[in-house]
Amino acid sequence: MDTLGSPLEASHIGETHAADVADYERGSESRLAVLLTDEGSNWLGLAHGLKTIGVPFVITRETDRALRHDVVLVYPVISGRNTDQETLRTLARFPQNGGTLIATNVLGGGLAPVFGFEGVTESRSHTHLTFDDDYAITADFQALGQKTIKIGSETQLATNPGTNAYLSPRQRPVAVYEDGSAAIVRRDYEEGTAYALGIDLGQLLLKGYNFKEADVAETYANRYQPTLDTLLRLVAAIYREGEPDGVTLGTVPDGKKLSVMMTHDIDYRKSVRNAVKYAEMEALNGVRSTYFVQTKYIEDFNDQSFLDEEGVGYILKLEELGAEIASHSVSHSLQFNAFALGTGREVLPSYRPFVRDLEATTEASIMGELRISKFILESLISEPVTSFRPGYLRIPTQLPEALQWAGYSYSSSVTANKSLTHFPFRLTAGRQFDTNTDIFEFPITIEDELPPLLGERLEEAKTIADKLAAYGATMVVLSHPDILGHKFEFAEGFIDHVKPYSWIGTVSDFGDWWAARDAIGVDLDDAGGVRSVRLNCPTPIKGLTLEVPESFGVPGPLSGGKLIRAESGTWLVDCIDKVMRIELAKTTGMPGN
Repeated sequence: MDTLGSPLEASHIGETHAADVADYERGSESRLAVLLTDEGSNWLGLAHGLKTIGVPFVITRETDRALRHDVVLVYPVISGRNTDQETLRTLARFPQNGGTLIATNVLGGGLAPVFGFEGVTESRSHTHLTFDDDYAITADFQALGQKTIKIGSETQLATNPGTNAYLSPRQRPVAVYEDGSAAIVRRDYEEGTAYALGIDLGQLLLKGYNFKEADVAETYANRYQPTLDTLLRLVAAIYREGEPDGVTLGTVPDGKKLSVMMTHDIDYRKSVRNAVKYAEMEALNGVRSTYFVQTKYIEDFNDQSFLDEEGVGYILKLEELGAEIASHSVSHSLQFNAFALGTGREVLPSYRPFVRDLEATTEASIMGELRISKFILESLISEPVTSFRPGYLRIPTQLPEALQWAGYSYSSSVTANKSLTHFPFRLTAGRQFDTNTDIFEFPITIEDELPPLLGERLEEAKTIADKLAAYGATMVVLSHPDILGHKFEFAEGFIDHVKPYSWIGTVSDFGDWWAARDAIGVDLDDAGGVRSVRLNCPTPIKGLTLEVPESFGVPGPLSGGKLIRAESGTWLVDCIDKVMRIELAKTTGMPGN
């Protein structure tokens, strides 16, 4: 490694700044309005979740502004202590006048009759939600395995989020806790609807997104557990039900049903050679995958150095076959989660982390692992290294902001089960509740180290893929190419199964698409007497699905992009300019494909 030199500029380790509600205030009245009653709450988790599920929204502290929208979500609590009487009266009239009012934690203020219940009790002992699938907004929950989800621990009650049960509901609850008490209630009016949620959705989202769940995950990996997905789909369904002009963003590129990333961790000398066999098979299938490569240049407790001339040759072959080369750290240490942050000035040849044994690694830092591995790989290949995965999935608290400071964009460092979601999400600094980073996480659904053998789990993995495809989720597969055999057969069989209905690609390719999607604003315009859907696209994006009301009919003239396909309820578009407009025609027949 001495021959590489070290022309690294220092990484700027800057301060982080709390997210500002003002950054989320802009948007048309066709969006969901979040009326914020406490800026010290977990509202940023809610914002990230709504971005993930594709619901356009604004966040405001102004009641009058919020109530100009058709659908309003009051967050995080309604009570007589945080809401004045005039606001309470105004909120009470909203569903009676045809609006859809969603509120989390309705604890007072005389609004119980508005939501159709008589009282409320608080508890930390609730662990599950079961949905009534007779409602249109939950009709597919049973078929998707989302009828009952786990939200808390039976044994670690102190770690559970506080929940509220609504007493004597006037209508059948939308969801009940495991003891039968009402968790989500609904009251229908002649035109409008009121919903009260007994859970803090933003708090639960951040528990999953920040890897802070405690005994909520039913297993570490390799299972289907759509806790957060179910709750986000519920909010999206309520929004579409209440907003006649509601347009939401699809979650999978190119109109496909499932986003798949085949990923491989190279952290063993024999894996480098075997990896080429996997990449050749994937190339024959027209599939690009991601190889997280440990830049091992020191012989230590873990293994011999394998970043020698032979190893570099294999890495170059992987790139030639179309694979993404990503970082898997330098030392691949079990102690990575406990490393000091470092200075951001780590360089070669002086950075020499040494794994002494399973319990000790010396001369290592988080920034050193990120900076040096990225520099080495980028010295060998032609593309920038933008994706990272730590050894053993060990996650330091400051990893999100460290990735940003070191020049990465994407992480695949946690499992979907521990994150409580099979969707990507934006990471917060320090894995806390109030500060954004630019890093997106792509959680791992299937890994290859837990028993039984990966090759024996192919049918189970296919079943999980089919479930995730039913609602447009994401599936990351992690495999170590230390052997061929059953792991190779799994990869072949899995790709063969999902290829007909899936987008399959690299972490960076999907990450670029997802980041562009995350930045999009969706609004309904009535400029000049012409109604149109306006997409604000800071970054061009191709293969974006818009889920639109069937009443929109055939799309009319458009500018700033391209219409790929129009079907009843969905349009597939390329947003080329920063602003794309799609006029709403007055006719209603849909063209054939």
